[in-house]
Amino acid sequence: MKDYIIETLYKIIKIPYEYIFKTKATSWNLTITDYMNHKEETLGNKLGSFLNTHNYSIQEKLEEHDVFHVLTNTGITVVNEIEMQFYLLGNGKRSPFVFLVIATGIFFYPTNYKKFYKSYQKGKKAHQFYHLDFSKILHIPLTEIQYIFNIK
Repeated sequence: MKDYIIETLYKIIKIPYEYIFKTKATSWNLTITDYMNHKEETLGNKLGSFLNTHNYSIQEKLEEHDVFHVLTNTGITVVNEIEMQFYLLGNGKRSPFVFLVIATGIFFYPTNYKKFYKSYQKGKKAHQFYHLDFSKILHIPLTEIQYIFNIK
């Protein structure tokens, strides 16, 4: 039930968030097929595989969100999403969405706080990457990006 409430809350928040905070963002104008056409071990191909595996479609202007899942090897459950946002906070990302997810995570999943804090610490140890223009590095092998930015 907690997961359903949080997922519904995120869906409600998504539209005003895009309108208020993503108006200057531009869509990558790429398809999942475009991602899959990158070499097998690249960020682009791994992103396409992630979207296909989870039967997701591309969210225009929010493409980097799925990249974060791929880079940090984070799953798609609500708890995984909260962990990823803690990771991004540790990496320096400050956005209303990050703080909303973290606040709901602490409120609804207080027993997972140690796990969330561990993700935050991992994000702090990684070199800052959250601000990159990922559309420009889709051709680079995923493991190389993770190595360069110390993403674990």
